[in-house]
Amino acid sequence: MRFQFALTLQAIWTGMCHAAMQHYPAAWGHYDVCKSQVYSDEGLTWDYMACQPEAADMTQFLKVSLDPPNITCGDPPEPYCALENPYMCNNECDAGTEELAHPPQLMFDIEGRNPTTFWQSTTWKKYPKALLVNITLSWNKTIELTDDIVITFESGRPEQMVLEKSLDYGRTWQPYQFYATDCLDAFTMEPKTVQDLSQHTLLDIICTEDYSRGYVWKYDKTVRFEIKDRFALFAGPRLHNMASLYGQLDTTKNLRDFFTITDLRIRLLRPATGATVVDESSLSRYFYAISDIKVQGRCKCNLHANSCVFDKEKLSCECEHNTTGPDCGRCKRSYQGRAWSAGSYLPIPKGTANISRVCDNELLRCQNGGECVSNRCSCPASHTGLLCEKPRCESELGGCKGPESGQASLRPPSLCSVLMLLLAGAALWRETPRRAAAL
Repeated sequence: MRFQFALTLQAIWTGMCHAAMQHYPAAWGHYDVCKSQVYSDEGLTWDYMACQPEAADMTQFLKVSLDPPNITCGDPPEPYCALENPYMCNNECDAGTEELAHPPQLMFDIEGRNPTTFWQSTTWKKYPKALLVNITLSWNKTIELTDDIVITFESGRPEQMVLEKSLDYGRTWQPYQFYATDCLDAFTMEPKTVQDLSQHTLLDIICTEDYSRGYVWKYDKTVRFEIKDRFALFAGPRLHNMASLYGQLDTTKNLRDFFTITDLRIRLLRPATGATVVDESSLSRYFYAISDIKVQGRCKCNLHANSCVFDKEKLSCECEHNTTGPDCGRCKRSYQGRAWSAGSYLPIPKGTANISRVCDNELLRCQNGGECVSNRCSCPASHTGLLCEKPRCESELGGCKGPESGQASLRPPSLCSVLMLLLAGAALWRETPRRAAAL
C-alpha cells in the first residue's frame, strides 16, 4: 500500500513539474520532452513523445576553412583603403600583430566590441583576375535550420555571391541562393525575392538583388538567406499555424531536407566596388571583410532526442526511444521488434515517438518459447535475456555443464570404465560361438 501511495505521489509530482515547464502556446509544442511518467491501471508507466533539442547558435560548434588558404590579409602586411574614399589609406592588416590581424575566427566572436572585429581578405591587387574566396562552415553533423542565415559585412556587400549547402559532409554541394547587383548579367537568372515564392515554389533556387545593390554600404551591411519567410508560407506571417508547417515537414522529405545541412559554403565572387568601373589605380579599396555570421538551428535527432552534446569536437544527439547513432538514426541492439522510424510532429502538441521496442505481437521476435508481453519478452524458466536467447544455466555456478544445471556431463570416460567395457566385450565375443553351437 505504501509503495502504491509513493507511486501516486511521484506521478502527481511529475505532472506538476511538466505543467510548470510548459512555456509554449497550447496550440503547438516545442517538443522538448521525450517521455513522461503517467499512472495507469498497470501502475506507473512511460508515455513517449516526439522530441527535439532547443534551437541554438550553431556557429559555436563549427569548423571554418578558407579556399585559397592564404586568402586572409596580413601575411605579408598590407595597407588598405576605405571604399568610399580612395585617399583614406591609413589602415593596415598585419597577421603578426594581434591588434591589426583579421583571422577567420573573428567572424564568430562576440559582437558589440569597439572597435568591431572582423575577418578580412587580401585586397584585389591581382585585378583583373577575379578575387574568389570560398568560406566553408562544417559541423560534421546534420543540422536543422530554424532562423535566417545572416552574414554581416564590414566592407561593402559583395556584388556577386552564392550561398551553397551540403547534406553529405561536403562531398556534394547545391546552391541555396544567388546574390548579385545584376542577376541576369552575373548568373543569367531573373531577379526575384522570397516574397515571389509560394508553397509550390518554395524549393526554387532564386537570385536576389536585394542585398547587393546600392552604395549605402555603411548602413546596409547584412546579407540574408530567409528561413522564416519560407516557414511563413505554411505557418502564416507570424508563424502561428505551426501545425501546418509540421505537417508538411512530416510528409514532404524534400521540404525537410531543404532546411537540413551538414555544411554551408559562402562563395564570394566579386567584391563591392561602389561603381560600374573598377578603379585600377586604387585596388587597395577592394576586398571582403565579414564581422559576423549567424546560423541558428538545432541538431537533427529524428525527433528521438531533446538534447545534443558537444564532446571531443563533435556534436551528437543524446538518443531516447531505444535509438542510437549521431542522429538517432537506428535502433539500439536488441531493440528491433519493429523497423526504425523517425518520430512524427503529429498529432500536435506531443507528436508520435515511433519508439523501437524489443518485440511486438506481430513479428514475435522472442525466442525459445518466450512470449511478448507489453513489448517485452516474458521468458520461460529455462531461458533469459532480452529475447530469451540465453540459457539460464549460463549464469549458474558451473555454467551449463555444472552438476546443478540438469544437463548431463560430457567429461571423458575414466581408464577403469574403458577396461570394464573391453572385458565385457571380450566375454560377449567368447560366449557367442557357444550359443551358436548349442543351437
